[in-house]
Amino acid sequence: MQLDDLYRRVIMDHYKNPRNRGKLEGEAITIDLNNPSCGDKISLQMAVEDGRVKDAKFEGEGCSISLSSASMMTDAVKGKTIEEALQMAENFSGLMKGEEAEFDYEDIEALSGVNKFPARIKCATLAWNAMRKGIEKSGK
Repeated sequence: MQLDDLYRRVIMDHYKNPRNRGKLEGEAITIDLNNPSCGDKISLQMAVEDGRVKDAKFEGEGCSISLSSASMMTDAVKGKTIEEALQMAENFSGLMKGEEAEFDYEDIEALSGVNKFPARIKCATLAWNAMRKGIEKSGK
Protein backbone atom coordinates (compact mmCIF):
# COMPACT_ATOMS: atom_id res chain seq x y z
CA MET A 1 0.00 0.00 0.00
CA GLN A 2 1.39 3.38 -0.94
CA LEU A 3 1.41 6.35 1.41
CA ASP A 4 -1.20 8.24 -0.64
CA ASP A 5 -3.54 5.24 -0.41
CA LEU A 6 -3.04 5.05 3.35
CA TYR A 7 -3.69 8.78 3.74
CA ARG A 8 -6.79 8.51 1.56
CA ARG A 9 -8.10 5.70 3.77
CA VAL A 10 -7.49 7.72 6.94
CA ILE A 11 -9.31 10.73 5.49
CA MET A 12 -12.25 8.62 4.34
CA ASP A 13 -12.42 6.86 7.71
CA HIS A 14 -12.78 10.20 9.51
CA TYR A 15 -15.31 11.35 6.90
CA LYS A 16 -17.48 8.24 7.18
CA ASN A 17 -16.97 7.78 10.94
CA PRO A 18 -16.50 11.30 12.28
CA ARG A 19 -15.17 11.59 15.78
CA ASN A 20 -16.80 14.15 18.06
CA ARG A 21 -19.75 14.95 15.82
CA GLY A 22 -22.64 16.47 17.72
CA LYS A 23 -23.32 19.20 20.24
CA LEU A 24 -21.93 19.81 23.69
CA GLU A 25 -24.25 20.32 26.58
CA GLY A 26 -23.52 23.15 28.96
CA GLU A 27 -21.34 26.19 28.53
CA ALA A 28 -19.09 26.11 25.50
CA ILE A 29 -17.28 28.32 23.07
CA THR A 30 -19.33 28.20 19.88
CA ILE A 31 -18.32 29.46 16.48
CA ASP A 32 -19.90 28.99 13.08
CA LEU A 33 -17.81 29.35 9.95
CA ASN A 34 -18.38 28.63 6.32
CA ASN A 35 -16.34 28.51 3.19
CA PRO A 36 -18.32 30.53 0.65
CA SER A 37 -16.21 29.31 -2.26
CA CYS A 38 -17.34 25.69 -1.88
CA GLY A 39 -20.21 25.74 0.62
CA ASP A 40 -18.53 23.90 3.50
CA LYS A 41 -20.07 24.82 6.87
CA ILE A 42 -19.00 24.02 10.39
CA SER A 43 -20.35 24.76 13.83
CA LEU A 44 -17.66 24.09 16.41
CA GLN A 45 -18.14 23.90 20.16
CA MET A 46 -15.38 23.66 22.73
CA ALA A 47 -15.66 23.33 26.48
CA VAL A 48 -12.67 25.03 28.09
CA GLU A 49 -11.88 24.56 31.76
CA ASP A 50 -8.82 25.77 33.65
CA GLY A 51 -7.15 26.79 30.39
CA ARG A 52 -7.59 23.37 28.77
CA VAL A 53 -9.87 22.11 26.04
CA LYS A 54 -12.00 19.70 28.02
CA ASP A 55 -14.16 18.65 25.06
CA ALA A 56 -14.80 19.62 21.44
CA LYS A 57 -17.57 18.71 19.05
CA PHE A 58 -18.67 19.84 15.64
CA GLU A 59 -21.56 19.73 13.25
CA GLY A 60 -21.48 20.68 9.64
CA GLU A 61 -21.68 19.75 6.05
CA GLY A 62 -19.10 19.73 3.37
CA CYS A 63 -16.53 17.73 1.51
CA SER A 64 -14.50 14.82 2.85
CA ILE A 65 -11.49 17.09 3.42
CA SER A 66 -13.30 19.66 5.58
CA LEU A 67 -15.25 17.14 7.66
CA SER A 68 -12.34 14.77 8.18
CA SER A 69 -10.16 17.72 9.18
CA ALA A 70 -12.82 18.77 11.72
CA SER A 71 -12.94 15.22 13.07
CA MET A 72 -9.16 15.09 13.45
CA MET A 73 -8.89 18.57 14.94
CA THR A 74 -11.55 17.97 17.60
CA ASP A 75 -9.85 14.72 18.59
CA ALA A 76 -6.39 16.28 18.62
CA VAL A 77 -7.13 19.31 20.81
CA LYS A 78 -8.92 17.51 23.64
CA GLY A 79 -6.88 17.84 26.80
CA LYS A 80 -4.56 20.43 25.28
CA THR A 81 -4.01 23.82 26.82
CA ILE A 82 -5.33 26.80 24.87
CA GLU A 83 -1.74 27.69 23.95
CA GLU A 84 -1.05 24.14 22.73
CA ALA A 85 -4.27 24.12 20.67
CA LEU A 86 -3.40 27.46 19.08
CA GLN A 87 0.12 26.20 18.34
CA MET A 88 -1.39 23.12 16.67
CA ALA A 89 -3.52 25.43 14.50
CA GLU A 90 -0.38 27.36 13.59
CA ASN A 91 1.45 24.11 12.76
CA PHE A 92 -1.49 22.96 10.66
CA SER A 93 -1.47 26.24 8.78
CA GLY A 94 2.22 25.66 8.06
CA LEU A 95 1.49 22.12 6.91
CA MET A 96 -1.00 23.54 4.42
CA LYS A 97 1.78 25.80 3.11
CA GLY A 98 4.01 22.79 2.53
CA GLU A 99 6.09 23.25 5.67
CA GLU A 100 7.24 20.38 7.86
CA ALA A 101 5.08 19.97 10.93
CA GLU A 102 4.76 17.30 13.58
CA PHE A 103 1.65 16.40 15.50
CA ASP A 104 1.19 13.98 18.35
CA TYR A 105 -2.06 12.99 16.61
CA GLU A 106 -0.73 11.13 13.58
CA ASP A 107 -3.93 11.09 11.51
CA ILE A 108 -3.44 14.80 10.78
CA GLU A 109 -0.49 13.93 8.56
CA ALA A 110 -2.98 12.34 6.15
CA LEU A 111 -4.00 15.87 5.19
CA SER A 112 -0.45 16.89 4.27
CA GLY A 113 -1.10 16.24 0.57
CA VAL A 114 -3.88 18.84 0.50
CA ASN A 115 -1.28 21.58 0.04
CA LYS A 116 -0.89 20.39 -3.57
CA PHE A 117 -4.48 21.49 -4.23
CA PRO A 118 -4.80 25.19 -3.32
CA ALA A 119 -8.59 25.20 -3.73
CA ARG A 120 -8.87 22.54 -1.01
CA ILE A 121 -6.68 24.26 1.57
CA LYS A 122 -9.63 26.39 2.75
CA CYS A 123 -11.61 23.17 3.20
CA ALA A 124 -8.88 21.64 5.37
CA THR A 125 -8.32 24.76 7.46
CA LEU A 126 -12.00 25.60 8.11
CA ALA A 127 -12.26 23.76 11.45
CA TRP A 128 -8.83 24.96 12.58
CA ASN A 129 -9.76 28.56 11.80
CA ALA A 130 -13.03 28.08 13.67
CA MET A 131 -11.09 26.84 16.70
CA ARG A 132 -8.69 29.78 16.55
CA LYS A 133 -11.48 32.36 16.10
CA GLY A 134 -13.58 30.77 18.83
CA ILE A 135 -10.73 31.04 21.32
CA GLU A 136 -9.97 34.63 20.29
CA LYS A 137 -13.66 35.57 20.51
CA SER A 138 -14.05 34.05 23.97
CA GLY A 139 -10.98 35.78 25.34
CA LYS A 140 -9.89 32.57 27.11
